[in-house]
Amino acid sequence: MSRLYGDPIEVWTREGQPVQFVWRDRLHTVRRILDHWVVSRELWKISESDPGERRFWRLEAGPGGGAGTYELRFDTAAEGWLLMRALD
Repeated sequence: MSRLYGDPIEVWTREGQPVQFVWRDRLHTVRRILDHWVVSRELWKISESDPGERRFWRLEAGPGGGAGTYELRFDTAAEGWLLMRALD
């Protein structure tokens, strides 16, 4: 079961991968990257230099000692992060 959100989040990265993020005023530490994929669409481009990509990560993360599975998205055009989904 999963819940869709699409909430803007603040993300810290190391070597291009998320290592921490803040969602609903709580700092979540990434414990493990489960999957990473990129989707490109011509219609998402806003300039010639924009690759028109959405980069997705499915990961285990949580505040403190707990952990859940989350799906994050980075939008290359807006240069912003969203928490797309939380999985049970």
